[in-house]
Amino acid sequence: MKLVQLLPIGNVDEGLLNDLQPVVEETFHVSCVVLPIRLDPEFAYHPERQQYHSSELLHRMQHLVTADSWRILGVSAVDLYIPILTFVFGEAQMGGPCAVVSAHRLRQEFYGLPPDADLFRQRVIKEAVHELGHTISLTHCDDYSCAMAPSHAVEWIDLKESTLCTSCQAATIPTPLTATTRR
Repeated sequence: MKLVQLLPIGNVDEGLLNDLQPVVEETFHVSCVVLPIRLDPEFAYHPERQQYHSSELLHRMQHLVTADSWRILGVSAVDLYIPILTFVFGEAQMGGPCAVVSAHRLRQEFYGLPPDADLFRQRVIKEAVHELGHTISLTHCDDYSCAMAPSHAVEWIDLKESTLCTSCQAATIPTPLTATTRR
């Protein structure tokens, strides 16, 4: 059976991973489990930026893909970046098996605001759905309420829903086989 496997990266709250499981299962119609291993992200740390290179994490995660893997979603509390951007909330292999999300900038405390556990949880869920959407080749959506809408700031995440719009849902449904013609 193919699974979405949630991979804790560094110190991630187990409760957050458990909150993601039912959402992933409902959204993508596939079983979801938390992997019993934890990936240490230190190999991807770049002291000059004081951040972790998300592409390096994805590369390492690729080695964890097994015959049971449908997708692997890494969930991290560290600050992620790619060289052309100041930071990223996550990154995915477009049409590939791995994606990663960072909870670091999703906490209200990062912005000097009081903690809001429910808002934090919703942001992580939205970003998880977004990055997993990229793994099934979904691109950014023009519907600002769709989970596949781009998020260049945390406020944009707050505008989204944790679900896919009708168009993105339709794109995830396999095309029916065409009937063969008789001669």
